[in-house]
Amino acid sequence: MLLSVKNLSTEFPVKKGIVRAVEDVSFDVDAGEILAIVGESGSGKSVTSLSVMGLLAEPGRVAAGSMEFEGRDLATLSEKDYRELRGNDMAMIFQEPMTSLNPVYRVGKQIVEAIRTHEKVSKKEARERAIDLLRKVGIPSPEKRIDDYPHQMSGGMRQRVMIAMALACNPKLLIADEPTTALDVTIQAQILDLLRRLRDDTGMAVLLITHDLGVVSETADRVVVMYCGQVVEEAEVRALFDHPMHPYTLGLLKSIPRLEDDDTKRLYMIKGMVPNPLEMPPGCHFSDRCDSCMDICRTQMPKLVDAGGRKVRCFLYEDADGHVKSDAAIAEAEAEAVADAEAAREVETAEALLAGEEIREAELEELGKDEEGIR
Repeated sequence: MLLSVKNLSTEFPVKKGIVRAVEDVSFDVDAGEILAIVGESGSGKSVTSLSVMGLLAEPGRVAAGSMEFEGRDLATLSEKDYRELRGNDMAMIFQEPMTSLNPVYRVGKQIVEAIRTHEKVSKKEARERAIDLLRKVGIPSPEKRIDDYPHQMSGGMRQRVMIAMALACNPKLLIADEPTTALDVTIQAQILDLLRRLRDDTGMAVLLITHDLGVVSETADRVVVMYCGQVVEEAEVRALFDHPMHPYTLGLLKSIPRLEDDDTKRLYMIKGMVPNPLEMPPGCHFSDRCDSCMDICRTQMPKLVDAGGRKVRCFLYEDADGHVKSDAAIAEAEAEAVADAEAAREVETAEALLAGEEIREAELEELGKDEEGIR
């Protein structure tokens, strides 16, 4: 086991109370494995990775749980020990390369600095390694591009520079936070292929953070689905796509357009919005948006239980005491959940069309009054 996170909770004290951005999160990452963490914006994905890296901004803090990297308890490390670990054994590709790279320094200087921070090598040797890294990540003419400033590179090139910097000291774990954000599909495919190839060549593990399920299906070995700071489902990637269990996972997958879909129907959407972290609904956090919500969901929080060789947090699969239901009861509940989602697709589409028409009529009426006033 390379990385083991158990019952992690991360909090941010604010004027109106405590925001628990990560709540009781547990997962493991094995050497050479690609684990994806998916969910909407605000689900706690990035905060989880920053907690592991020890890069939480004040006043954020790890309130509970444990994080072990190769058996070392990260919570007990001093800042000096953490700095030696970061960039050396653990590295991170941040979400936006333009803001992560220093705009006043050449990219080569930044990679050289990362190498020399952790290893005792000369500037010449570090520069040669930086050129080799740029070549490895697919940057053409690395001998020339090493002296470019970040603004002289495209978004895809800057992302490759960030990957090269993260790989400078051959880390055992690479955390990639939305590595393909704002990139076109061609560059996105190249970056993902690069991550897979580097995993195969070096044996490093990758913790991939994304909201794009297409990226997950092409890249990951296992998937952790997060919602409102909690893990709601964990499974092998094929099992999750073939048989989603949690209604939130089902909603995410049904929201993806498919060529075989009936074009007479609107695309499915998960109703509502992610709740305010200071005003979470009682019981299950997803209850207000769930098509299969039951009475117990509004009063009691479900536990993360093992069901069918995977983990899920939902009362469709467990009773009030936290025990897994029988296979027959689970099959019946799943069939009802799929039917509920299909019914919601029809109803919500009609309601959305009517609501949109009413808003449009009101706007036209208001516009007519304004024109009369001008005359």
